[in-house]
Amino acid sequence: MANLVAELNTLDFNIYIGGPLQAAVQAQHAASMSQVSFIKEVGFENDKLRYVDFAYSKSMPNDDNTAFVEKNVEIRVPFLTMLVIPSLRIEEITIDFNAKLTSTETANVSSEFAAGTEFGLNFKKVNFKATASYKRTSTRGIKTEKTYNLGVHVLAVNDEIPAGLDRILTMLEDSIASIEPGT
Repeated sequence: MANLVAELNTLDFNIYIGGPLQAAVQAQHAASMSQVSFIKEVGFENDKLRYVDFAYSKSMPNDDNTAFVEKNVEIRVPFLTMLVIPSLRIEEITIDFNAKLTSTETANVSSEFAAGTEFGLNFKKVNFKATASYKRTSTRGIKTEKTYNLGVHVLAVNDEIPAGLDRILTMLEDSIASIEPGT
């Protein structure tokens, strides 16, 4: 009989279990580095914060607050405050690994026996002839079936931005300024 325990012990669980976990860690690292690259490439231009300028008309009180007048206004908004900054986080990873080892031992034995006789009487002679044959066949075998299944389920979510980045974006929002043209 095959030693199924020894066969199971030959499986490298570092590959079957550790491989998907390592891939998840590498994916999380790549997502973090992607966030850093996004902020650098989109939020800055020539190492300076990138702004978006908007111009519009706004009703504002005149200097003595007696009437409203239309004035052209411009605002400068840090570009990063207007975007969703990618922040992917792996929330859950499930690894389902199943190993099925089946061993069957077979033994077949077959025998054949054949016998024959011949008897003859011929003037003062007696003829007697006998034949016999025996055949035995035996086969033995072990059949081992191996089935391995690996299922990996990963749940990734768009994570909240880190606290430090949230504080920076709040400070940038405070820097939004309304500027009258020509001043």
